Amino acid sequence: MLPGRVTRGVAVAVALTCAYGAGAAGGGGSRKPAAAATTSVLDQALNEISSQAAHPVSKSDLRRAAIIAMLQKLSDKWAEYYSAQEFDDAAGKLTGHYTGVGIWLGGVDDGPMVRVASVQPGSAAAAAGVRVGDVITGVSGASAAAWPVNKIAIALRGQPGSSVSLAVRRGAQPLNFTLTRAAVEDSDVTVREDPGKVQVIQVGAFTVGVGRQVRSLLARTADHAGGVILDLRGDPGGLLAEAVEVASAFLAAGPVVTYEKRGAAPQQFDVTAPGDARTPLVVLVDAGTASAAEIVAGSLRDRDRAVIVGSRTFGKGSVQEPIRLADGSALELTVGRYLTPRGRNLDGVGIEPDVAVSEDRPPEEAEQRALSVLQGLQASLLTKDRG
Repeated sequence: MLPGRVTRGVAVAVALTCAYGAGAAGGGGSRKPAAAATTSVLDQALNEISSQAAHPVSKSDLRRAAIIAMLQKLSDKWAEYYSAQEFDDAAGKLTGHYTGVGIWLGGVDDGPMVRVASVQPGSAAAAAGVRVGDVITGVSGASAAAWPVNKIAIALRGQPGSSVSLAVRRGAQPLNFTLTRAAVEDSDVTVREDPGKVQVIQVGAFTVGVGRQVRSLLARTADHAGGVILDLRGDPGGLLAEAVEVASAFLAAGPVVTYEKRGAAPQQFDVTAPGDARTPLVVLVDAGTASAAEIVAGSLRDRDRAVIVGSRTFGKGSVQEPIRLADGSALELTVGRYLTPRGRNLDGVGIEPDVAVSEDRPPEEAEQRALSVLQGLQASLLTKDRG
C-alpha cells in the first residue's frame, strides 16, 4: 500500500508555556491539586487551567495548544494539526472536489507569511490574475500577515457564489482581488497543443485521478507527434500514488521511487503498467515544484527518460501521513522519506535542471526553451531511426 501523501505545506507551531508558582500574589498559599486517580496529568491540567485561570480559555483551545506544542518538540517542520473541519477541507482538496477560489498555499522561505503555491486553471483565482508566488497579505479586509496556512485556507472557503477579497504582494506591488467562490473539480490536469503537434500537459497538483488523466492524454498518439512537455511548475505535490502513476505513464517498466519509513525495510515502487517510453519528453520545473512533483521529475531524470528544463526545484524529500483522532481532528506527521531511482534524497537539495532558465525570466521563456530542446530530441530520434 502506498503511503498517504507527500505534500508541501507549512506548520505554524504555537507553544503553550505554563508558569506554576508556589502561591498567588495577595492570596493565601497554593491550591492543593485535585486527585488524579482516573484522569491523566494532561487532562487534570486542562481541567484546572480552564476552571481556575484568571483569564479563561476554552478546553478545545487548550487541547489544540497542547497538541501543537507537542508537535513542536518533534523538530518536524511539516508536522501539522488539523481540526475536523480543516482536515476535511484538506482531504477534499486532494480528491479534486472542493469549494473555494482555486489556489494552493505554501510558505515563504524567509518569513512566516504565506504565498500562492499553485493556481488551478479555470478557477476564480486564475480568472482574476492571481499568480504563483503572490504573498498573501489580507483576506476579507483583515491583515493576514501573521496567519498560518490553515487559517487563510478556512477564510477563503465559503458558500458557492459568495465573494471574498484577497490582498497580495507581488514583488513590491500590492494588489487586491475580489474572488467568487465556486465548486472546483477535476481541473488539476490541463492540456494544449503547440505548433508542430507538441502536447503540453500541465499538472497543477497530484490529486485523485491525475495519473489516469495523464495516461488518457498520452493514449491519443496523434495529438503529440511532436513530443510532450510535462509542465510541473508551481506544483506543490499531493498523493504519492498519483505521482507514481504519472511517472509510470512515461516509462516501460522498472523503479519509480523508493520509500523509507522508520522501523521498516525500504519499499520500492515500480511502474504500475507499461507507459509511453518512446515519445520525446521535456519536464518543466521551478522553485514551486515540490514533493510528489519532484518524485515524477526525479524518476524521469534518473531513468534517462526526460530532459529537465527550468530552475531548481523546492527540495522536499519527506513523506507525511495523516492520523485521524477520535474527535475527527488529525495529526499529520513526517513518517519517512523518498529516494529517486538512483538513491538520491532531494530533501533540502531539489533537482537542478539539465537546461537552466532563471526564475527572473518570464514563464514563456522557459516554455520556448523546452520547445527548442524537444525539437532537438525529435531530430536525434529521427537520425537514430534512420541509422
